[in-house]
Amino acid sequence: MNVLVIGSGAREHAIAWSILKDPRVQKLYLAPGNGGARELGAIAERAPIKATDIDALLAFAKTKRIDLTVVGPEQPLELGVVNRFQAEGLNIIGPTKEAARLETSKAFAKAFMRRHRIPTAAFETFANHDEAKAFVERQTKFPIVVKASGLAAGKGVVIATSKSDALEALRAMFEQRLFGDAGSEVVIEEFLQGEEASVFVITDGEHYKLLPTAQDHKRIGEGDTGKNTGGMGAYSPAPIVTPDVMRNIERHIIQPTLRAMREEGTPYRGFLYVGLMICEGEPKVVEFNARLGDPEAQVVLPLLETSLLEILLATLDGRLRELEVKIADKCAATVVMASKGYPDQCETGKLITGQCHFELACYAGARDDVMIFHAGTTFENGKLYSNGGRVLSVTAVASSLEECLARCYDAISQIHFEGAYYRRDIGWRALRNLQTQR
Repeated sequence: MNVLVIGSGAREHAIAWSILKDPRVQKLYLAPGNGGARELGAIAERAPIKATDIDALLAFAKTKRIDLTVVGPEQPLELGVVNRFQAEGLNIIGPTKEAARLETSKAFAKAFMRRHRIPTAAFETFANHDEAKAFVERQTKFPIVVKASGLAAGKGVVIATSKSDALEALRAMFEQRLFGDAGSEVVIEEFLQGEEASVFVITDGEHYKLLPTAQDHKRIGEGDTGKNTGGMGAYSPAPIVTPDVMRNIERHIIQPTLRAMREEGTPYRGFLYVGLMICEGEPKVVEFNARLGDPEAQVVLPLLETSLLEILLATLDGRLRELEVKIADKCAATVVMASKGYPDQCETGKLITGQCHFELACYAGARDDVMIFHAGTTFENGKLYSNGGRVLSVTAVASSLEECLARCYDAISQIHFEGAYYRRDIGWRALRNLQTQR
């Protein structure tokens, strides 16, 4: 089989790595991929096509006789890449442009949840700055959350602890156009108390399979402080999602969402990410993503014992209900190494060196339990350089979260580039919960 993975981040690197475990793959292309493509072996190759260039992607898929395309990031979904490929009779994993609105429009997603009584935070939506300001002026309870409705690379969310903070967030979105068109409509919602968790499913529109749960670390600073980022680390599974909580999530969130999407004429197919806030065992939806999360994919995929390619093919062929998806009884953790200045203006072009040679199983004598998934890297003239905000995602699998994190940080100590930044407290909530349980 010839496979195309669209995207350039660590998520796409992890997807490619996971698919390549299946011997049926003859050739895998990453468009555009990153400097880590070479670590996947001769069977993998970069295609210099932007993830948003739908015409070029379609032409490439036809020329290379691609049997299966997997969409990593959200931008091509918003542009209708799935619609275009399906119209040409090409196999592709991901929701249509219409179904992807669960992520690409927070205003749509919130209204959808209200219509179908899916638990989420109370909210109001505004396309007018003055009306949004008037609403904020009437509020007496803070914090509240101000969100750009459109895609903002995971950064269009402001937790406003005061009225002035909320008004400043509105100015940044409506007047300063900080998030461009993504901020032309905003959602203002109540601040949910509790602990966050991410639940992932793969669905053919009717049936679904649960993937490992995870918890992300969005804030740049330790102790979950500072600005929102695309994610500074993650671990799996999330202890907060107990069996009882998961049954609640399936009954009141996942199943109603998929059923309602079918009823509204936009059946949802592909990966669905459900971002949750859980308070005293009760889950509420914070957001939907129309794809695997990043960095969550880097901890979810290594725990799959069932071939990812087989799961994807079963989704396409309508065999998902019959397939048993096996998950390893282990833990996984990933720590993101970012460039200096991230998530704002960040440095690039820094030489990456160290004892690790960036093979996916490269640590401590080529053990297969520590993996280096590349994100913002480029390989030039035999050397590896930083080329983005999030540079590497250092992932480990072990029998306990403590051991996973120890392996991650030990591997990080062997990797060097100027200005490298990473959080040293990934997994702190889970570790606290585990200590309490003991």
